[in-house]
Amino acid sequence: MRLGRSKNSHGLVGLDIGSSSLKAVELKGKGGEYELANIALGPLNPNAVVDGAIVDAGSVAATIEKLYAENKLETANIATSVSGDSVIVKRIRVTAADEEELAMAVQQEALPHIRFDPAEATMTYYVLGPLPGGDALDVLLLAVKREKIESATGVLARASKVPMVVDIDAFAVQNAFEHSYEPPQDQVAALVNIGASMMNVHVTRGGLPLATRDVPVGGNHYTDILRQGLGLSFEEAEKVKVGMENPQVQPEAELTYLRSVSEHVVTEVRKSFEAYRQTSPDPIQVIYVSGGSARIPELPEMLSATFGIPVEVLDPFRKIHCDPAKFDPEYIASLSPRMTVAVGLALRSFDPS
Repeated sequence: MRLGRSKNSHGLVGLDIGSSSLKAVELKGKGGEYELANIALGPLNPNAVVDGAIVDAGSVAATIEKLYAENKLETANIATSVSGDSVIVKRIRVTAADEEELAMAVQQEALPHIRFDPAEATMTYYVLGPLPGGDALDVLLLAVKREKIESATGVLARASKVPMVVDIDAFAVQNAFEHSYEPPQDQVAALVNIGASMMNVHVTRGGLPLATRDVPVGGNHYTDILRQGLGLSFEEAEKVKVGMENPQVQPEAELTYLRSVSEHVVTEVRKSFEAYRQTSPDPIQVIYVSGGSARIPELPEMLSATFGIPVEVLDPFRKIHCDPAKFDPEYIASLSPRMTVAVGLALRSFDPS
């Protein structure tokens, strides 16, 4: 699943433009086996990207160029992705006799679901299959505000890079998950990707997306509450957030603040699951958590206790060879869940044209 792809888009750097950092992954592969060729992570200037929207294109472009130079990335072709309020992912019911009628029917059915002017949308759709008990089709609608795509591709062009694939964050996570875990065809999995300012909750089974919801909550909320509640600097709060000890912070006080945000995260995941249940009776069997906040203390345990199902931190490098002579295994392990979107994008290099 992707919004767009240019021809000959093999050999890509997967570039995740987050609200707090850039994450880049390049893979090389042969015969279905993949190896890490390069990995890079670089902080963005504060407020350069706000809630997934690129506010300071010049700063982001300069950071991309710096990331390339410092990490000796050479491939200019990029796969990137978008998420947030300007992205609509919705399963719709459509009845049509042929392709032309289908396209017109999708346009009509899409209108109630698009929260912005439909004239400003880039839209595509995928037929998932026939619905039982009639002639209707199960169709996945993808609509993105054109400005959102132009913002992402424009900043890449400004950094002298070539946008070859524009994906959706949740689908990039699904791509990394399916490669890493090869889930059973009948397994219903929820992929919860928690970035700095946005959480994607994506339910999938057998390679098909069943429900997707983007929620404006993420790692920045943990950092802010620690900073304000404990009187920490931004840097100190970031370290405490990921479990590093601070002699001035009582562990129980730290956990109290973290739990308050985690409770909000769990509430939003519950709302996403309730929305999924409105369209499917099949229970969610497992949750995989990814993103920079995947390892927040107690968060996986809270999710598991709330929903009564296993919760695992997603490892996108699980089936990607990382040469220990080139990449420190501890460093890769520490970055792993944070790089999930970038890995899923990099794997687009090996999609059929």
